[in-house]
Amino acid sequence: MINFCTLFDSNYLTRGLALYESLKNVCSAFDLYVVAFNEDCYQFLKKAGLPHIIPISLHDFEDEELLKIKPSRSVAEYCWTCTPSVISYCIKSFGLSSCTYVDADMIFYDDPQIILNEASNKSVIITEHRYSKEYDQSLTHGKYCVQFMYFKNDNKGISVLNWWRERCIEWCFARLEEGKFGDQKYLDNWPEQFAGIHVMKHEGGGIAPWNVQQYTCLGKGDNIYLKNKITGEESPLIFFHFHGLKFFLNNVVSYAGTMYELDNDVKELVFKPYVHGLSAIKRRVFAYDNSLNVDGAREITPAKFKIFFGFLKELMVQFRTGKISFIQLLYLKINKHYHFCKLPIDGEAN
Repeated sequence: MINFCTLFDSNYLTRGLALYESLKNVCSAFDLYVVAFNEDCYQFLKKAGLPHIIPISLHDFEDEELLKIKPSRSVAEYCWTCTPSVISYCIKSFGLSSCTYVDADMIFYDDPQIILNEASNKSVIITEHRYSKEYDQSLTHGKYCVQFMYFKNDNKGISVLNWWRERCIEWCFARLEEGKFGDQKYLDNWPEQFAGIHVMKHEGGGIAPWNVQQYTCLGKGDNIYLKNKITGEESPLIFFHFHGLKFFLNNVVSYAGTMYELDNDVKELVFKPYVHGLSAIKRRVFAYDNSLNVDGAREITPAKFKIFFGFLKELMVQFRTGKISFIQLLYLKINKHYHFCKLPIDGEAN
């Protein structure tokens, strides 16, 4: 049995449900504890009665320390602040022997037990960003990513978790300040600072828009494999983090903004099935309750202008360096950066 926990509100409901469905496909036994960050989300999960999902209301979760600092944090900052508290709450309230935090915008393609087996008798598992060179933000956003974090309910694991929770309550903001950024930079020194820390080694875990450029995605039957472009070694894809995915009106979705280049194999094998899966989940949710806003859709026109001007600015900067011709750069950037996808209209086949 693997105990997972996460947090999301109704805007991320379809992603949370996609995460849940992926776990059903690859885990022989699991529970997913969800702290619902608004009442609509909690009521939906409570009434849906999905096997292996344990919904937790924000009212039950929040304690005095969190409520005291809540007004001083943005919505995103408060979510980051709460991450270690979510893990701690689940371990204490449900008497769990261990708990693994996962971001709601992730999908599992293979059994996460593969990663947990790496740790042997270690008490904590953290994952590196493993940034592609051109996107390395380690100095500002941290070496490790708060996306898949395992804590064992023992002295070492709880000691680290309590320390992290205290730090996040003290300071957790979306800015770089004195070596801190959000909840993430606190992890930078954990392998040296604490005993019992394991850094995930499997190349198929922690794949995201900031590091997928290092691999070619290969479809083999029902599985996806990653081929390292340097070593040529292949690894099964364990989980992918769909950071930066944004929905707009008129059934349009942007895969990863303008910052990250995505090869066509990544779009076809990873992103397109995911966004079409979210669309299918959205239709099922709406059939249950059409009053929910489940993807945070926004106007398409301002987003297109923002992305286009960002793309144009980058194009001109790179062209001036003389590294590539204007026509070559235009083709490259349009095909790899300006990636909008039209979703099927409700009721259409994917």
